[in-house]
Amino acid sequence: MGRMAENLIRLLGPPAVESPDATPLQPRGRKAWAVLAYLALQAGGTGRSRTASLLFPDAADPLGALRWNLSELRRTLDGVTVAGDPLRLVLQPPWRCDALEVVGKAAKPGLDPRGFTGQLLEGLSFADCPVFDSWLADQRFRLDNVVQSLLYEAALAALASGALGEAAELATLALHRDPFHTDCNAVLVKALVALGEHRRARRHVTACGALYRQELGLPLPAEIRRALSGAAPETDPEMPATAATVRSYLDAGGASLWAGAVDRGLDQLRLAVVLAQRIGGAHLIAESLVTLSGALIHQAGGRGAEVADFLHRALQAEGPDGASRTAAAAYRELGYLSVQRGVPDRAAGWLDRAMLAAVGFPDEQARILAIQGMLASDTARYGAAVRALTESGRLAKAVRNRRQQAFSEALLGRVRLLRGELEQAADSLDRAQAWIAEEHWTGLNRLLPASGERRTLPPANWRRLRR
Repeated sequence: MGRMAENLIRLLGPPAVESPDATPLQPRGRKAWAVLAYLALQAGGTGRSRTASLLFPDAADPLGALRWNLSELRRTLDGVTVAGDPLRLVLQPPWRCDALEVVGKAAKPGLDPRGFTGQLLEGLSFADCPVFDSWLADQRFRLDNVVQSLLYEAALAALASGALGEAAELATLALHRDPFHTDCNAVLVKALVALGEHRRARRHVTACGALYRQELGLPLPAEIRRALSGAAPETDPEMPATAATVRSYLDAGGASLWAGAVDRGLDQLRLAVVLAQRIGGAHLIAESLVTLSGALIHQAGGRGAEVADFLHRALQAEGPDGASRTAAAAYRELGYLSVQRGVPDRAAGWLDRAMLAAVGFPDEQARILAIQGMLASDTARYGAAVRALTESGRLAKAVRNRRQQAFSEALLGRVRLLRGELEQAADSLDRAQAWIAEEHWTGLNRLLPASGERRTLPPANWRRLRR
């Protein structure tokens, strides 16, 4: 049986309904498209009265105007459900919507971002609906940001899999949208170097440096310059490359980081990666890359293309399917990076994939829940944040991971402080401080960035919050 032909509701770019088999009917009027886009991006539904006041503020009968536009959508989108109060848009096969694919659980694996072009409802303006116009501007920024991230991540995945030409193409498309994106520039240079196009790579770095100086008055970011060399640490060719040697360097790197010797720890972990690659064991390579990535992120503040490239390479080595502590950690760190870049849709998808891979590993589940709680807090979903962080702390206690308990409890205290729950916030932050002191953990401040912040609240006597 042949595959059912798909009908596409295109909301990115000039809006249109597309069908491969016929010329479909199109909704009449910009307000019908506005209703469609608004409902598509309200996952939990929205009240009829609110929608009517948003889109028809000057109508004699706002609810009547809304009903007419809903009937227009039902007439043209046969098989799409638009009903209820709150109103919900429900798409069933063969219907698809490009905007929903962009934000739906941060897009399914394998989704090609090259098909997402243009802004939401491009060419339509709504100056007569100022509140909706403000919502539309916000959603355009959100979707542009997600598509940019999809292109960047697809370029990283292509680079990790050895599809170098595709990586260069995707990075170039991303740079057409934002030529100042440091990480995309670094990925493009890495791809060109790996292709052997060194002259083109050098030309791009030179042009990029001129752009930064002329437009921003800034020097070329060091990460772009480093991408030209991409040199791995040198190792003694006589050094035995065995699984035991790799694990000894992983253990030594972890011990160095625990003791606060960050530079030495990172050098040891980089050597572990080189030796693992010399051996060729896929799981050992993935484990080494994820361990190095975690250290770069949480001990050295790494956020750029280098660390994301390591994580994608780890996932390539580990394989895409199945429950795996290493894969779960890689997905979690990618989610954390997305939280830091301010792309919550992408972060949610990575963290969902992390939780699927972490089945049976409660210690890893505790870490994932902590980042999910951070994400929920950063997007003002405080109830969800409290639930995730509380469960994270419970699991961390069960596996006797006191540092994770402290991390989750500190974040929980921050959420309660934001909610004005000063007594509970003080209790949480006191407990976190006590556990941090027990662990002699001096680096927690660097581990707790959030929206608009790069550090957690400063150590203090939290009891003063009760005053």
